[in-house]
Amino acid sequence: MNARAAGPTASRSLPAGWGSSQEQQAARFHRERDRRRLLAMVRTLVSAAVLVVLVLGVVGVRLHQVRLSYRLDGLRAMRAELEESRSRLRVEIYTLSSLARIEGKARAELGMTPPVGNQVRLAREFVPGGDGSSMAAPLTASAEEPARSDRGTR
Repeated sequence: MNARAAGPTASRSLPAGWGSSQEQQAARFHRERDRRRLLAMVRTLVSAAVLVVLVLGVVGVRLHQVRLSYRLDGLRAMRAELEESRSRLRVEIYTLSSLARIEGKARAELGMTPPVGNQVRLAREFVPGGDGSSMAAPLTASAEEPARSDRGTR
């Protein structure tokens, strides 16, 4: 038997203060929502969501900072390596372009010797007391025609 069928006798079997089964049925189907509690829950959820978003934002920024820090360290290491390589290459350039080294290679590998007196010809511009008139001479000359020593012709 259920509480409806029992009628008034059912309320007698309940302890005092519990009310009748009809009141329980009405309370079960007619429940008013507490709007203050609902608003408090919504506020709490929104606050928690904002807090989570802020924390995730801070974590994301920190993660980005760590990545940039590693990248910066890598770039600094690469820069130091490149500067060291540049320094070594400069030393190699100076070593390879050394006149003593070039002369040694020319004598050893190519069999060259220092020039004798009749193999050296000096231009008048570089001879002490020369008048520098060779600069005034035409750039093209023929064997039949002697070079002019006029300064104005070129």
